[in-house]
Amino acid sequence: MLPRTSRHSINTTRHLPLIAVRRRSYLAPPFLLDSFTPRYQLLTATQASKKRSEAYAHLRACNLCPRLCNVNRYEKRGHCLIGSDVVVNTIAPHFGEEPCLQGHNGSGSVFFSGCNLRCVFCQNHDIAHQKNGFSLTPEELGEWYVKLQEVGKVHNVNLVTPEHVVPQVVLSILHAKELGLKIPIVYNTSLFDSLDSLHLLDGLIDIFLPDFKCWNDSTSKRLLKADNYADVAKESIKAMQAQVGDLCFTPDGLAKSGVLLRHLVMPGYEEEGRHIVRWLAENVSKDLYVHVMEQYHPRAHVGKERRRTTGSGRAEEVAGTSREGGKRRYEEINRPVKMEEVDGVKKAAQEAGLWRLLDAAEHGGFNI
Repeated sequence: MLPRTSRHSINTTRHLPLIAVRRRSYLAPPFLLDSFTPRYQLLTATQASKKRSEAYAHLRACNLCPRLCNVNRYEKRGHCLIGSDVVVNTIAPHFGEEPCLQGHNGSGSVFFSGCNLRCVFCQNHDIAHQKNGFSLTPEELGEWYVKLQEVGKVHNVNLVTPEHVVPQVVLSILHAKELGLKIPIVYNTSLFDSLDSLHLLDGLIDIFLPDFKCWNDSTSKRLLKADNYADVAKESIKAMQAQVGDLCFTPDGLAKSGVLLRHLVMPGYEEEGRHIVRWLAENVSKDLYVHVMEQYHPRAHVGKERRRTTGSGRAEEVAGTSREGGKRRYEEINRPVKMEEVDGVKKAAQEAGLWRLLDAAEHGGFNI
């Protein structure tokens, strides 16, 4: 039986607020921010003016991405199909990103039409491979950022596949800054960026969200329709890391600055994923925040009937006439990825020293 004084103390505290139980936290002081100011808010007027001039110059002779089209985008279209304005398919709060980006209110995603890659498995091929959407000037785009902040109450502005519209993005951020934008900018990229492009973006982007897709040149030529993809990606990720460092959070568990790297594990390409995570650990940072993704499923051109070129130069779908016996296109990736393939890449990442691997929150909410 408890002593009278103990019983009395228990009874008198029944109506007092409960003491909060300390939750398990994955944040350590190097990655925890007491406060945050977007990088674009720290630019001086002179720096902003210089970036505007550089952006306009690049639009008149566009060599910012590795395609090096060298076109005047006020007059012609390059590989990406987009001119001096941007074409946007969707602008809205989005809840399909990493938990530390979407939080409770969503990530303010801007899905750009066009792309400088032609991934045969593209999950957004109806947007990226075509010019579907509505045109906006850079200034109108910046006004949408502010609408996302004020009306949508989103946690960030998430620029999805912006590699081919970097000059317009620069102009839009600078305009939104003048209109009162105060939330982080996320650069959500397929990692086919040039160093010149990233130099132009320096001081404007808070979170880089690159997707390192494949390792071998033969794979990038076949599946991405791009030469030297891995070499370009390696230089780009180093530059991103140099600009913003490792991913950092505020105490509410929301990412505010740094690099969050994705790798989508492809069926049959587990070994390339292993090479990627090992290289990242050895050459970028062992504190790099990495999301090894398992969401792959056949889309775009994967699984379609094979094609042949007719005498008129047009391609038509045919079945049963190829040397492979009529198999469908890109047959090797025409299946879901296996969990053992995903686990193999995660294991390689851990063995290489990467420890900040994104996992789903056990409590069903967003990760802290």
